[in-house]
Amino acid sequence: QVHLVESGGGLVQAGGSLRLSCTASGMTYDDYAMGWFRQVPGKEREGVSCINWSRGTTGYVDSVKGRFTISRDNAKNTLYLQMNSLKPEDTALYYCAAGRRAWYPGGCGFLKPQYDYWGQGTQVTVSS
Repeated sequence: QVHLVESGGGLVQAGGSLRLSCTASGMTYDDYAMGWFRQVPGKEREGVSCINWSRGTTGYVDSVKGRFTISRDNAKNTLYLQMNSLKPEDTALYYCAAGRRAWYPGGCGFLKPQYDYWGQGTQVTVSS
């Protein structure tokens, strides 16, 4: 059974930084990707970033390019999202996810249907 647990959310002023973590257990494959998604009330869950777990290649939605960095620590089975230059519009509930259909030989995808396993979410609030 795959289990994902996020941490690191909180309240920060605009321009500040936060680092989210997601500890994974139960994955028995190498060909999977992990991703970060976010959701605000009344809107669809949005893919933010992904990482091909075995290759380390990454992808980002345009709105966070240059500000967010996804990374992983294979030894600790932990996924990170370093978020810098935060904006009020980054305020959301952030989820980590894992899925084999998001894995590509050269990269990863961050569409919601590509992911099978989800964490419980961690709130990020950016004040103006």
